Amino acid sequence: MATRSAVPHVLLVAAFDDALHAHAGLRRRALERLGCRVATFNLMGTGGWLSRIRRVGLHDRLARAIASTTPALVLVLEGTQVDAAMVASLRHGGVPVWANWFSDGRRSADDIRPLAAAYDAVFVADCATVEALDELGNPPVHYLPAGCDPSIHRPLRARDRFRANVVFVGTATPHRERRLAELVEFGVAVWGPGWRRTKLRDYCRGELLGHEDYIRAYAGASVAVNVAFAEGDQGQREPGASRRLFELAAIGVPQVVEEHPDVHFHFREGSEILIARTPRDLRTLTSEALHDRAWAEQVAAGGRQRALGEHTYMHRLAALLQALSGRAPALAGTGGRAAQPSVILSHGDA
Repeated sequence: MATRSAVPHVLLVAAFDDALHAHAGLRRRALERLGCRVATFNLMGTGGWLSRIRRVGLHDRLARAIASTTPALVLVLEGTQVDAAMVASLRHGGVPVWANWFSDGRRSADDIRPLAAAYDAVFVADCATVEALDELGNPPVHYLPAGCDPSIHRPLRARDRFRANVVFVGTATPHRERRLAELVEFGVAVWGPGWRRTKLRDYCRGELLGHEDYIRAYAGASVAVNVAFAEGDQGQREPGASRRLFELAAIGVPQVVEEHPDVHFHFREGSEILIARTPRDLRTLTSEALHDRAWAEQVAAGGRQRALGEHTYMHRLAALLQALSGRAPALAGTGGRAAQPSVILSHGDA
């Protein structure tokens, strides 16, 4: 058994809360289960009243966190406020490895490129972004999507306001409004910011959801639909392999997701997930899943088995730590055989 001093220290820099950023806490838990000692730095925090009085800025607060934890790895989740100049300055403190995991896919390659050079490695959630950043060469850019936590994302018995035929949880956008408007006759329930300002206001059951209620809302669905933030390359959009893709699979509900090349890396179409290539497909597959419950539940069971076997946050963090172990020997051997890396691709492989 490794001694406590031999356990690698990781400083996890992210926004932490119980709603939109609850996934950051799940990644901390995965790192701990993989054998790391994890300290966190909350980018949503202010450093407390004393820091405000003294006007201690983000750079100084983060420098103090690094000095007090002496980590082998500083892992930033998104964290664009930790800019390249700040990383370059803080690296002088002797931290051997810095990495950033852009797992939400909301950042374009143009957003990431100015930040990437300051890191030892960058992980992104969309294969197209890997290809767009391919010319960087250094640091290496890896494809690593989000995942799920089976202890949190699991089947639940939902009642009352959380029961619905068709469910979508997420921020309202014009693209989502158009797609979901085609499903209202099936009994749609939508949750999330902005829906009460759309034509689907009468179908909105709540705008602000904690992560537990997010899970209850999808667990209460007969069919869950997974619709991208925006259509094509028009503005901000989610990657095909968004967090929702893996979370819904783990929750164990039949999922109809919009077509995206990355989805096929992770689930088998027809037996683990239902893929809509057109708006008409979205409507047809939703209708079929509602009317053939035995088939829909079989698809849901296949997706859940795949998610638990390959797409947990332990799988993802094991892959990340392995990719970094050459630069940080202290990280070598973390993860063990329980969570072998499953989907990581370096630039040029995607």
